[in-house]
Amino acid sequence: MKDKLEKLERRITEDIAKSTTADDLEKLRIGYIGRKGELTAVLKNIKEVSPDERPYVGRKANELKSLIEAKIKEGPAQPKGACKKKTLDVTLPGSHYETGALHPITGTINEICRIFRGLGYRIAEGPEIETEYHNFTALNIPEDHPSREDFHTFFLDLPAERTKKTGRPGRMLLRSQTSTVQIRAMEAIKPPLQIIAPGKVFRPDATDASHSFMFHQVEGLIVDKGIRFSDLKGTLDLFCKKMFGADTKTRFRPHFFPFTEPSAEVDVSCMMCKGAGCRVCGRKGWLEILGAGMVNPKVFEAVGYDPDEWTGFAFGMGVERIAMLKWGITDIRVFFDNDVRFLGQFA
Repeated sequence: MKDKLEKLERRITEDIAKSTTADDLEKLRIGYIGRKGELTAVLKNIKEVSPDERPYVGRKANELKSLIEAKIKEGPAQPKGACKKKTLDVTLPGSHYETGALHPITGTINEICRIFRGLGYRIAEGPEIETEYHNFTALNIPEDHPSREDFHTFFLDLPAERTKKTGRPGRMLLRSQTSTVQIRAMEAIKPPLQIIAPGKVFRPDATDASHSFMFHQVEGLIVDKGIRFSDLKGTLDLFCKKMFGADTKTRFRPHFFPFTEPSAEVDVSCMMCKGAGCRVCGRKGWLEILGAGMVNPKVFEAVGYDPDEWTGFAFGMGVERIAMLKWGITDIRVFFDNDVRFLGQFA
């Protein structure tokens, strides 16, 4: 029986090697482990084998049976160089992948920065949690000014920080303007300097179509010898034309800011009606866009600049205001609603 089983093993090994198709595997199964297969017959007649050979025969027959079953489970061999057949259902809808895009506020900030960087300005940044000194005192805003009241500023319950100039502790707050970056830049850099400061600012305003408790500003500052108001007008006129179109007109109206003197509000001709007057501009033909002016000498004194040697101008604009004017948006809240139907228009 041992000799017979060894010959059977050699034939099984050869047949397994030759079995490359499903038909070959089926013949292998039927011929050896089927109901009338050769291995099946050996296992059925195991009782007739001598007691000495029985353990070997039983073990060997089961090993060969397992070998055949493993080959059948593996399936037909893939012919060399053949490719698996792929099916394509052309009736199925195609896969669509959404393309991301910058948020309109981010895009507006980038565009503003691009224009001013082309004029030689560099970008400066500062902390959003500020001292009362940098946010108010150094900007010539008096202690009794309404903006320093608790209901106009987000004061924080944090340890007070002593200022370098006065040595007195000042309250900490969420900055209400990016003018704080101008102060920090002047404290760190000797003139001349030319910067713009984009960033978030915070004011406890009731949210409505034109106000938000958090919004974005871009402020600019230039300090040098012989800077004049005409330089300010020329710079902002160029910016408005780059931002809103070459046919945009600008208008400067006298105003008051504690940190600039003289100061002005800047208007642009309505891009909807081209200055003729419409519902958007209140039939006036002009839209207010930003505030600006020559840096107040008291601000220079606060940062250690000699106002008799240096002059400069500063300006500040709300980014949401610029974006609303540029694209005809009437409600500031849509910038923060995260509605993809709105945001998708800017992709």
